[in-house]
Amino acid sequence: MASLGQRLLPRLRISLSRYLRKGVVLAVGIRIKLPGVTQEQFDAAHDHINPDRSPWPGMLFHSSGPIDGGWGVIDFWESRADFDAHLESNIQPGIAASGVQMQGPPDIKEFPVHEIIHP
Repeated sequence: MASLGQRLLPRLRISLSRYLRKGVVLAVGIRIKLPGVTQEQFDAAHDHINPDRSPWPGMLFHSSGPIDGGWGVIDFWESRADFDAHLESNIQPGIAASGVQMQGPPDIKEFPVHEIIHP
């Protein structure tokens, strides 16, 4: 069976190739820290937010994992507006429906994507 990376890279390569122009990536990175959230809680919320785990319109890449004091997410989106629309219409209602309680508000930071290297 192919590894997760082997399965994702062809799709990522195809998606990102549309946004590469003259060495500039037209994308935005989103870093989210979810205080006190465990893997089980994240998975429960994600089951409400995106049960089939398919990319949302404007999403280029999604990843998550444990961090000190909670759970972290790194996403790449075509624009901040695409992320904000997903946050309002899917993430916030999905978290509420899951009943997951965080130990404080999520810490969301945007960063410009300067470079993406892929095989």
